[in-house]
Amino acid sequence: MKFRELFKQFCRLRHSWLQTLPAGVPGKIGANTKLCIPEPEYNTDFLCNSTNRDTVLNNIKKRKSFGDIDKVLELMDKSEKRELFSKELSKIPNCTHPAVLEYGDTPKVLKECGKKPEFDFEPREFSELANHLRLIRTGLGPIAGQRAYMLLGDLAQLEEALVHYTVKKLLQNGFELLSVPDIIPTELIKRCGLLTDGGRTLVYNLDAHYGDDYSLSGTAEMALAGRMANITLSCNELPVKLAAVSRCYRAEISTSMDQRGIYRVHQFTKVEMFVCCESHQSEEAFDDLRNVQEELFSSLGLHFRVMDMPPNDLGTPAYRKSDMEGWMPGRKMYGELSSCSNCTDYQSRRLNIKHKTKDGGTTHVHTLNGTACAIPRMLIALCESYQTKHARITVPESLVPLMKGKTLIRKQPVATMRTYKYKQDLSENDV
Repeated sequence: MKFRELFKQFCRLRHSWLQTLPAGVPGKIGANTKLCIPEPEYNTDFLCNSTNRDTVLNNIKKRKSFGDIDKVLELMDKSEKRELFSKELSKIPNCTHPAVLEYGDTPKVLKECGKKPEFDFEPREFSELANHLRLIRTGLGPIAGQRAYMLLGDLAQLEEALVHYTVKKLLQNGFELLSVPDIIPTELIKRCGLLTDGGRTLVYNLDAHYGDDYSLSGTAEMALAGRMANITLSCNELPVKLAAVSRCYRAEISTSMDQRGIYRVHQFTKVEMFVCCESHQSEEAFDDLRNVQEELFSSLGLHFRVMDMPPNDLGTPAYRKSDMEGWMPGRKMYGELSSCSNCTDYQSRRLNIKHKTKDGGTTHVHTLNGTACAIPRMLIALCESYQTKHARITVPESLVPLMKGKTLIRKQPVATMRTYKYKQDLSENDV
């Protein structure tokens, strides 16, 4: 029997063993209790079939990924290198939607929504506007370091209004709201498709002194995926539609002028959507997520465009991804407000998320995710779009009830705070 078959059998047996582990005493959860992350079930029938080698290699090249299909094929029959074989398999990206493969490196504009706001004055950028109105503090020095910010007064209230407004819309669209942890196993992050090794990483790791390997979550998607791990659903339970509000932590920074200010920061609030469905439902579910995003941004009076992203812009788990780019009149540019991705069975194979089939068997679900509201960029788009000639901000009509009836944001009566300046140390890995 070839090693490939032995490897698959090993994964099945190990998974069965993990599922038979005795449960803890009810009501007595020990300090060492943790998420049981199963062995991944890679699609070795496809990836280890040498006739598919060129197809996989072409996909890797177009996505500018660093997976190595030749190394996978080289290791597949070497039983003594089972762990290395599994590691190389984990680096192979998901397949890509056939239509997207034809885009080259340029996204395709699917449609534009809303109208660009018109002004009889030169619109200000968010940072100028927010600082003038004393709505934000940056350069917090010893409080939080670089790329940190503090929302003040009405802008902090606007953040809360956006979160409540978004969650209400998601509940109306059949999503179940969960509260998720911000500290999760690093292995869970890897299984969701975010590679944490190499010279550049987006992940903040906790010190090993605290036991095991944990990190700060970059998005609620990972905790929501972990919530579904090791679950087998019936067909009538699908689709599962989950939502969560969380703080997101990203270690990356950028020197690009397009990403200045709070456009790219280390910590921010985000409302996330996560869906599990049958394989034949995922294209429709992808359209549904995109429709929810369009409805949200349109109801807030924003001008934005829907982009179908090319292979080189897809994350490792994504089969297809759409970005919503909002118009930011102060910056005179479009900026990404949100995205949604169809990850097909990439994540479910790595987290053992399955559903029963009509013939009595089981198969992996398809997972999808999408950002319903990323606060910093939404604030930029809203404040720049709704600014007045006198450098104030009109509250969007749909948010007025959540702002205690306030219709206009004026200069805040807040105390002046000390500003700290950094001599920023930027290396090539920070760009």
